Amino acid sequence: MRIKMTIAYDGTGFYGYQIQPSARSVQEELEKALSRLHKGTVVRVSGSGRTDAKVHARGQVIHFDTPLSIPEERWPKALNSILPEDIRVLAAEEVPDSFHARFNACGKEYRYLIDLSPVQDVFSRNYAYHYPYPLDLEKMEAAAVHLIGTHDFTAFCSAKTEIEDRIRTISSISFSREGHLLTMSIRGNGFLYNMVRIIMGTLLDAGTGSTLPEELPRMLHSRDRTRTGKTAPGHGLYLHRVFYDN
Repeated sequence: MRIKMTIAYDGTGFYGYQIQPSARSVQEELEKALSRLHKGTVVRVSGSGRTDAKVHARGQVIHFDTPLSIPEERWPKALNSILPEDIRVLAAEEVPDSFHARFNACGKEYRYLIDLSPVQDVFSRNYAYHYPYPLDLEKMEAAAVHLIGTHDFTAFCSAKTEIEDRIRTISSISFSREGHLLTMSIRGNGFLYNMVRIIMGTLLDAGTGSTLPEELPRMLHSRDRTRTGKTAPGHGLYLHRVFYDN
């Protein structure tokens, strides 16, 4: 049967989600745990998408096929007893064989956390980007409005992006602040390599005044990565939720 799981992980100790030749990855740890549960049989895992080094997840979705007749409600406990402490299975359910964690996903929500305190909080240094500079939130929101909708986001993705179709739809970008912690939430039908982190870097430039909100449309139309802001660090980024039809 095919099992769909929602997992969370602390990206601090990982080089990324996808298996790497000589570095620790989330996928590798998941497959090692499943192999132990399957008495040494290799079990391949498919995820909704990749996350980079240091990037965290609260709602990553994976699937795999298994011959084991473990009830779906017992999968989290069975795997969590084997997995390292920086990965946890939150939920599991049996799904049709046609389900695919990546290809059936119809949208995602990412969140980016920024620590605005004058002195970096040592307890959040791996989980929020320390940015101790004055920010004009209204200007950041005004700039973000220009990114809502369907656009070619070539200027907002890494030059290493291999995907040719770079048209994506962003449905919402919002900000919330609690004390010194600023959170950007962004939802869309899909995201390119480093897209959320480049958007965050560009909106920070708008917040400091080095970029005007009205410059964002020109950036989009330029399709030129050199016109947009820097790539914000990975440790402030969280894959918050993956959406599926039904």
